[in-house]
Amino acid sequence: VQLQACGGGLVQAGGSMRLSCAATGSAASTVAMGWFRQNPGKEREFVAAISWSGGSTSYADSVKGRFTISRDNAKNTVYLQMNSLKPEDTAVYYCAAKWGTAQAMAQGGMDYWGKGTLVTVSS
Repeated sequence: VQLQACGGGLVQAGGSMRLSCAATGSAASTVAMGWFRQNPGKEREFVAAISWSGGSTSYADSVKGRFTISRDNAKNTVYLQMNSLKPEDTAVYYCAAKWGTAQAMAQGGMDYWGKGTLVTVSS
């Protein structure tokens, strides 16, 4: 499975942004997918994940109620809608995929990673 993320950029605090991640490969529609983020000098942290069917999701406490993850299996694409953005959401966001559940993605051990996309939230 290959992952290609896009949609990062600069946004003001309180604004919104949507990231997308297109998956290619024969197993693209059968893996859980999600997002992690990382700042320099810090560990990569879990943000959100969604099951292969789209029926189950998992979120980090820091983004619950502000971020929504969804997927379109017809397009093999996962979306992360980010609302009410805060400066502390600034990071490089990485798309990831894992054989397993959305909840398992929060524990780490990804099987596939995409290249990161930078999200900058200005105050």
